[in-house]
This record gives sequence, C-alpha cells and structure tokens, in this order.
Amino acid sequence: MEKPERKIEHLIVISYDSFSISDWELAKSLPNLKRLIETGSYSTSVRSVYPTLTYVVHSTIVTGCWPDRHGVFHNNPLQPFIEEKDQFWHWYRKDIKVPTLYELAKQNGFVAAGILWPVTGRADIKYNLPELAAVRGENQVLKILKNGNPFYSLEMEMRFGKYRNGINQPELDDFSTMCACHTIKTKKPGLLLLHLIDLDETKHRFGAKSDEARYAILRMDERIGSIVNSVEAAGFSDHTAIIILGDHGQLDVRYKVHLNNLLLDNGLIDKSGEGYEWKAYLQSADGCAYLHVKPGEEWAEEKALQVLRSALVSERYGIEEIFDRNTLDSMRAWEGVNCVVEAKEGYKFVDSIGSEIVEDLSKSGTRHATHGYSPNKPGYSCCFVASGPGIRKNFDIGEMDMVDVAPTLAAILGLDMPDADGEVIYDIFEQQRD
Repeated sequence: MEKPERKIEHLIVISYDSFSISDWELAKSLPNLKRLIETGSYSTSVRSVYPTLTYVVHSTIVTGCWPDRHGVFHNNPLQPFIEEKDQFWHWYRKDIKVPTLYELAKQNGFVAAGILWPVTGRADIKYNLPELAAVRGENQVLKILKNGNPFYSLEMEMRFGKYRNGINQPELDDFSTMCACHTIKTKKPGLLLLHLIDLDETKHRFGAKSDEARYAILRMDERIGSIVNSVEAAGFSDHTAIIILGDHGQLDVRYKVHLNNLLLDNGLIDKSGEGYEWKAYLQSADGCAYLHVKPGEEWAEEKALQVLRSALVSERYGIEEIFDRNTLDSMRAWEGVNCVVEAKEGYKFVDSIGSEIVEDLSKSGTRHATHGYSPNKPGYSCCFVASGPGIRKNFDIGEMDMVDVAPTLAAILGLDMPDADGEVIYDIFEQQRD
C-alpha cells in the first residue's frame, strides 16, 4: 500500500474510557462528537483485547500489539489477598515490553504530551502527567513528581489543581481537560495522549444504562468541544487530527462471585492466622479470572480445574466458559497462565474470600456495571472516531481490531510501526491507493 500523504503535524488522542456501542446513539447526536463524525471516519465495531481491562487495552492502543507481546496482562500485578485499594498497578513504562507510539513520535521529531495516560510512569514523554495513585502510605504529589515531568506536573497542578476534588468525578476529568486545553495552546505538542475516565467511573457506580451514565456522556461531549476549541485557538486546526476512542464496554452486574471461596473449600487455599496461604489462586479481572498456581505446586492446577469444571456445570457461580491455553493463544492473551475463567453477563468475579460465595447485589439496591469480559461478548464492541485533514468524511470503517489503532495513528503522522501486530486502516484516508 502507498502511504497517505502527510498532512498532519498534531495528533490528539482522547481515550474516552468505556465508550462503546451502547453509548453510540446518544453520543453521535451531541454537537461536538457529531461534528467529528461528519468530518471524519468512525467505527462502532472495534474488537478490544482480552481481558478488557483499562491498562491492558491502553498498552495495546500505544503499541499495536496483543497482550501476549506487550506483557501488561491486568491493571494490577498479582498480589494475593491484598485489598484492591492497597494494590500496586502496572503504572510504569517498563511494564510494556515493546516499542510505543510516543517513542516513535519523539524519534521522528514530534513533541509528546501525556495526561493521565495509563502505564506511562517514567515514560520518555516530554510533558508527562502520568496516571498514578498513592497506596500504602505513599504521597500522591511526590509520586507524580518522581515519575512524571515534575515541572509540567507542578505547572498543571498550580494552574488547575483547585478545580479537582481528589480523584472524584466529574472534577478529575474537568481538571484533565483544562490541562489538555492549556497544553495544546502553550506547548503545541505533536502528539497528545489524554485519558478521560468520567464515563467509566459513572457506569461502575450506577450501571451501564443509568441516567447518570447518560449525563456523563453529555459532559464528555462538552469536554471534546473544549479541546476542539483549543486547537482552533492555537491556530493549527488545518494540520491537526483528533481521535476519540473507547477501550472497552461495560455490562450491568447483579451477582458478585467470590470464586476463591471454592478453592478454600477444597484445600487449595488455607487460613493462616489472620491471612491465607495459597497453592492456587484466582486473580479477578471482574469479567474473568486468571488461575494462578504457586511455583512448586503444579499439581494444584488440575485439582483447581476439577473444582472449576464442577462449578461450571452447576451454573450457580456465573461461569460461562473455562478457556484453556489453546483458546487463550487464539485470543493472543497473556502467556503467564494456562486457564482463564470467563463470567456470564450479569456476574462479576472478585478476589476476596466472602462470607457467602455468591452475593445478590439487588438485595442491597446496589447498581453496578463492569468490564474485563471477552471482547467477543455481544453488544460489547468499542467506538473509534478519527477526524482531520486527509481523513475521509462521514465514513463507516466497519470492523477493526484494537491492535489496528496504533499503526493507523502512526500512519496519520506519516510514520510506520513495523513491530505492531495490527494493520493500518488505509480506508480512512482520502488519498487513493492502488
């Protein structure tokens, strides 16, 4: 294929976390996204990666590689029986094992900026405010200064920190958007990576189909408008492409399942003082769970599989399928385990040992949605919009894979990503090819 003629000097990538096909009808009717769709190309059929967790997917978005190559398999490294609020995450660039788009951009003369983009701690990004959280007594400000660009991070905090309310939404995304708008106008980055989380957080708290989620979509459109206006104010609209994309969908949940209770009941987890010892452990990704086996206890894998197969037959525990290594290889999933348990829609898995194995959230009036499921679940695909000079207008791309995003973004900048697993979506370009 002939590469498209380069017309873009600035590329703004907005990760619209949890933006999926279920949000499309409302979102496309709103003025700012509608404008980008009408002046660009779009897809509502982007197949994500497995599991559909934010850090796994964002690592794919900037590398064009499946998880079996980039190495980020979960939001969190394995930390058995540590409460989620106290767990470390895959915050750092070193956790990604392959080259990234922002490094490629720098090598070719583009200045990069990142605002709360996952897995960018200590990344080679000139203007970097990474997504990090203080845990186990850490200081949040010091952690960001140590692992991002300290001068840039301080500047953003001094200018816009008063608009934040900790990490609460919608204030956090308002802060991030202000940082992005200021960065566009004053730093004029060739590549800006922005992660907006309001919709994802709202769906988790209130449900995927809630009124609150609809309001979050309205807020998101206003933020998109602010960013478009900033590009216009900066004076480089004629040389800028704007990308809006979701990383995963969300599905409403009624039942929370403590699958490790089953391993406890079958001697694969033992109570030890105030904690637990384990030979096999299920690390939840909400919509699925990895079966880990402690080194030296390989015999425990078959016993754990016997327990899980029995649970699958009973149907009570919300297990839809047990993926073996052959199936996981076909999905290009992480190679560190031999088994992943997939949840049915309406169910989620959690790591903790519970007072009961299956909790019915409806009894407490709890509304909740989540992700982590197979990207092949019906009605679970992601959305993608690309608008800018040289990009076809109001063009429906159709089906594409998440691994296609990075090489396509590189092509928009006139660059190649030869190490990517995905392919350039050449159909979005106006320039005709043979």
